[in-house]
Amino acid sequence: MAMMMNGRSAMSKFDLASPYIPSYDPTVPWQAEHRTGTTIMAVEFDGGVVIGADSRSTTGVYIANRVTDKLTKITDNIYCCRSGSSADTQAIADVVRYHIGMHRMELGEEPRVEVAATLFQDMCYNYRDSLTAGIILAGWDPYKGGQVYTIPLGGMMLRQQITIGGSGSTYVYGYVDKHFKPGMTKDECMKFVLNAVTLAMLRDGSSGGCVRLGVITKEGTVKHCVLGNELPQFFMG
Repeated sequence: MAMMMNGRSAMSKFDLASPYIPSYDPTVPWQAEHRTGTTIMAVEFDGGVVIGADSRSTTGVYIANRVTDKLTKITDNIYCCRSGSSADTQAIADVVRYHIGMHRMELGEEPRVEVAATLFQDMCYNYRDSLTAGIILAGWDPYKGGQVYTIPLGGMMLRQQITIGGSGSTYVYGYVDKHFKPGMTKDECMKFVLNAVTLAMLRDGSSGGCVRLGVITKEGTVKHCVLGNELPQFFMG
């Protein structure tokens, strides 16, 4: 209980009005609303898929992590690309990985990519009011080969030959529309994804760092990391 001094209550240092606890000011950078940003991408090719992402995690204007791995393993042949809240997407990926593991033990074989995508959709849709999660699910199975599924905010699921996501994607739709063509080889897809993510990083302040690539085929997944000084160069007018 606060003591009375000169007709006024003496405030402890833990009182909300105390100078020890600054009041909320949205104009102060570290107190501003936290924004998320990312660039993620996946492309199907004959025999597998290529996935890619930048590596910057932000909390508002502050770069929390320069080398985040947004390509998250679900199984040896299934990966997800995460955008939105890091905490939300990591939690969803952990839950799906658990269920897929149980599903594998029940079946006695590797699960289908579409099953994993449906589990992500179920989580994102049922908790759409609580989670900020945009997912690209990609992988290979013997039934449908390489597959890419996009699960944006709200929980819709759609299979596409190519999909992009995150805040950086808005800067490269024109590049993707112009340069994508069906039937590209693995090497063409890797170059295409690398160029698209690099261009997004150049324009989007919430994307940056290095570019992580993953190639998923029947043999498994091979991951690559292209550092900042190794990225392709583009004209910046």
